[in-house]
Amino acid sequence: MKMDIAAIPVLLLLILVGNMASSTQLSTVESCGPEVATIKRNIRKLENKLLIGNWQVEHLRRHKYFRPFQPVVSHTKMETGTTTDVNLNSSGTIDTNVTLMKSLPTAGSLIVHDKDCSELFDRLKPTSGFYRIRPKLHKEPFLVYCDMKDGGGWTVFQRRRHGKVDFNRDWVDYRDGFGDFKLGNDEFWLGNEQMYSLLSEGKNLMKIDLMDWNGKRSYAFYDNFRITDEADKYRLQYGQYSGKAGDALSGGTGMVDQWSACLSGMQFSTRDQDNDRYSQGSCAQENKAGWWYNRCHAANLNGMFYRTGDYKGEYDNGVVWGTWKGLWYSLRHTTMKVRPLLFLDDVGSGGGES
Repeated sequence: MKMDIAAIPVLLLLILVGNMASSTQLSTVESCGPEVATIKRNIRKLENKLLIGNWQVEHLRRHKYFRPFQPVVSHTKMETGTTTDVNLNSSGTIDTNVTLMKSLPTAGSLIVHDKDCSELFDRLKPTSGFYRIRPKLHKEPFLVYCDMKDGGGWTVFQRRRHGKVDFNRDWVDYRDGFGDFKLGNDEFWLGNEQMYSLLSEGKNLMKIDLMDWNGKRSYAFYDNFRITDEADKYRLQYGQYSGKAGDALSGGTGMVDQWSACLSGMQFSTRDQDNDRYSQGSCAQENKAGWWYNRCHAANLNGMFYRTGDYKGEYDNGVVWGTWKGLWYSLRHTTMKVRPLLFLDDVGSGGGES
């Protein structure tokens, strides 16, 4: 049920009238005996309208239909003073031509902040772009890129496109986020703290979109994707894999590969915080990236950006998805994005954005 927001100021006037009616009821009963029944009926009508109005306001608040509202101000010339005159017509309802001695204060700009991009998609069906979301009411909203294609409702937390943003960063940068958040082709890391707020409930579907230097695309899905809080070093957890690019997060198909490269349960590492299982060195320093390293990886989407695809080096530190292109091929485009596991779309998800 949707209610015209213009009706909200009227509800405020109804409350005013109800208070005035209650305060004058006794004196009216004493002096106007024959009109008592009429007054009581009018009061009951107002009480019923207030009850319905309160329910409608609560419905609007719950489903986030609020927009900035303007107080109802009479076209009649305002007079100075502090009292307010409210007139009832013969049917007991408020006269629309109400003269307000002092205008009602505005409630300010009631900005809607959706919990994630899937709520925004369900509510407005907007185009892809940057929007503010608020996963936790006790925390401040923050800016994200919403992918409204590919079935819609995806909240993006990592994008690689052109190599202009340095992903070899310290812990604080990865915690708070970095990169550019203006254009559709910008590169960024949303931030581990923001990701924790977004993913903490765990009922998420994560999709990784990949593209090589020939324009060929692939993808991988992981359900129940989430990370823990900073006290636990943003430990990575995820469920079942599906897709075409192979399960690189789990290290591949070989038992030895999985033992050394599976990222499930791994804590996040950066060049200044070594939380991996590699006792001979630091995976983050060798791979020049922040990531969930084991000893070290088969997937390293925050690695060095090599423009040729195939690369050579001391370490396999490119933008790597080993189960698709191998450890010595650095991808051109990557996107990591999430939405609720039970989100339904009409199109289905495939190749994703380019």
